[in-house]
Amino acid sequence: MKKKILIISGGISKERKISLETSNQVAKELKKNGYKVKTSEPDYNLINVAKAFRPDIIFNGLHGQFGEDGYIQSILENIGIPYTHSGIIASAKAMDKEVSKKIFIKNKILTPKYIKYSFDKSKSALNSIIKKKLGFPVVVKPISEGSSVNVFICNKFNIKSKLDVLKTYKQILIEQFIPGREIQAAIIGKKKLGAIELKPKRKFYDYQAKYNSKAKTEHIIPVNLTKKKYNQLMDISLKAHNLLGCRGVTRSDFKYYKNNFYLLEINTQPGMTKLSLVPEISAHKGINFINLIELILKDASTNK
Repeated sequence: MKKKILIISGGISKERKISLETSNQVAKELKKNGYKVKTSEPDYNLINVAKAFRPDIIFNGLHGQFGEDGYIQSILENIGIPYTHSGIIASAKAMDKEVSKKIFIKNKILTPKYIKYSFDKSKSALNSIIKKKLGFPVVVKPISEGSSVNVFICNKFNIKSKLDVLKTYKQILIEQFIPGREIQAAIIGKKKLGAIELKPKRKFYDYQAKYNSKAKTEHIIPVNLTKKKYNQLMDISLKAHNLLGCRGVTRSDFKYYKNNFYLLEINTQPGMTKLSLVPEISAHKGINFINLIELILKDASTNK
């Protein structure tokens, strides 16, 4: 008999739309394959829904703040039903880009240099600090957002105007810009799934390039790397996955420049939409969508 799956979908983050798309795709595929499925918002009624439905597994279909930063995971731990993707601690570490960067650096994983900027500080000396420590251009980004929400590439002329867009965050990261190829690698459980290269028509692989089909980002699979470099890429991805204590599926985002892989961040709940990368990587490896979902369900746990 097929298991009962409760999918948590939507939420209040800036990635709500992507969460709904992910959850709809997963629900449709599970129902098609004989699973009993119910979908719920992560609201005050979630615990009652879980108690009434009594699922075997909870599929966490959320993206962004409150969904992949350890918050919803702490609620799911209290419910006591196995849930998909990473637990509280791994989710919190991965979502906080400064914390994860410190872990990468400590463990000799190459990542772009950065400074943390607080909006209570004066902007007057900022350009000279950036020029000295990082050099222009730079990438400015929130510390805890996903899907490249509010991420900008800045030069010394437009950085102040972009910072004005981000001032609601109080603190952000200003990161060394690494040119080169955009490559993403996926891990599932403790196994190396595969990689894909992206050639955005836009400046970089931002929110529009990820989720708007009109952006026409080129997807290249298999990635044109030597076997040695490909193995190095996948080794780094698995190392990062394990260092943070992740489970289920993760996708690590890299820049490949001058024969080096720079790990930008690790995503503990990558999208499962029609334009998402992990299903595409899986399909290339002969793992269809339902099999991918079942592998994620298999790794569900209540282990923090």
